[in-house]
Amino acid sequence: MSPSPTPLVDRFGRRVNYVRFSVTDRCDFRCLYCMSEPMTFLPRARVLTLEELAILGRAFVELGAHKIRITGGEPLVRRNVLWLFQELGRLREHGLAELVLTTNGSQLERYAADLQAAGVARLNISLDSLNPDRFRRITRVGELAPVLRGIRAAQTVGFQRLKLNAVILKGRNHDEVTDLARFAIDNGLDISYIEEMPLGVIGDHDRAEAHYSSDAIRADLAQTFTLIPSTESTGGPSRYYRIPGSETRIGFISPHSHNFCGDCNRVRVSAEGRLLLCLGQEHSVDLRHVLRAHPGHQERLKQAIVAAMAIKPRGHEFQLGGQPVILRYMNHTGG
Repeated sequence: MSPSPTPLVDRFGRRVNYVRFSVTDRCDFRCLYCMSEPMTFLPRARVLTLEELAILGRAFVELGAHKIRITGGEPLVRRNVLWLFQELGRLREHGLAELVLTTNGSQLERYAADLQAAGVARLNISLDSLNPDRFRRITRVGELAPVLRGIRAAQTVGFQRLKLNAVILKGRNHDEVTDLARFAIDNGLDISYIEEMPLGVIGDHDRAEAHYSSDAIRADLAQTFTLIPSTESTGGPSRYYRIPGSETRIGFISPHSHNFCGDCNRVRVSAEGRLLLCLGQEHSVDLRHVLRAHPGHQERLKQAIVAAMAIKPRGHEFQLGGQPVILRYMNHTGG
């Protein structure tokens, strides 16, 4: 079934057809750009149930959304989360074109085959370093080897596309930009380089000092590879380049140096059920309240989603200096 037109249009004429669900704020890593240490997680009663997430998925698809991405935290640490993937996968019969997952890869060796069978088409896998010691420092607790095994498992089961996500920080991993690209090319993977998102108060580093721009990354890559601009899109904010003789796409997500707000087609639902109209603003609607105050009223839920489009802002107000504008952490928001 081809995707239907969406009534989800904001006041700037942008059509929203892509929704990201954070299914948990919990994670088995503690990445220094994502959360503070220690981290206080949401009480379970405040987190949407899997059944509520499935109801939301159907509502968005009925409103014309044709892409759903599952994020966290780390989605695969959520108990019984495979059931949700199976439920959302069935929405392909009702207009959903693509179900995708962002993961840190730690649980992929266990879940890859079941995710593919449930209907997950593509995976984004976080990989910020190929050095085990550095990987552990960036994630604070993570081990590289299980992630690499997870990538191999995902390659084996045959997802449509696999992409690496690398958040690049000056003085932490900026010297691995070329090595990460070579790893992606050698393994037939795409890769996107991401400028750090200034969400939450992070005491580990100064974001302005650690900022490493997409332009700097591209200049590093250009010393080794020929980068050809591409018009390809996966429906998100990445701007892609191709390398002659390779199937790998090199992407750049640049909230600071190349703002991607003008053609934004996305909204997010946080782990506690807030419909976030912008990653970098606090405009939101409490969908958990709608779900729990009016159980079974799908039309009321859809009306709340459509009405929320009126408060979707023109763009974010990210800044590198001073205190962050947005105090919620990335793991609460959905990475």
